[in-house]
Amino acid sequence: MKIAIACDHGGLQLKNQVQAYLRENGYDVADYGTTTSDSCDYPDFGIAAAEAVAANECERGIVICTTGIGISIAANKVPGVRCALCSEPLSAKMTRLHNDANMLALGGAFVGVNLALEIVRVFLETPFSGEEKHRRRIDKISAAERKYNKE
Repeated sequence: MKIAIACDHGGLQLKNQVQAYLRENGYDVADYGTTTSDSCDYPDFGIAAAEAVAANECERGIVICTTGIGISIAANKVPGVRCALCSEPLSAKMTRLHNDANMLALGGAFVGVNLALEIVRVFLETPFSGEEKHRRRIDKISAAERKYNKE
């Protein structure tokens, strides 16, 4: 599975640790930055990773900023992306089972490394349930996305 990963300066340390974990566990990783601790803008990196997921260049994505909030908002602006901010494993499991989320956001200042790696593991290993009620709800989200993203 190919994973897009991105962060801003506030998520760099955690991104590097998540990326190492992914590679150690056989995942192909596409790094969309940042690679330095210099102050930068999370939308630049979060959107780039989200575009890779939306274009099916990567199957899933993981984005990290200080809180996880801003970068998840940015990623969710890309049509086809369902990015969930998770701070514990149960949310990661449920967003995969019920929402078929294709991106995970983490807050580098709010989750420690061990917890973050468990959240990532659960997110990547949990399949979408495929239940009709969940498909119907995702279809409604997609319809709203199409309606409001007309140019």
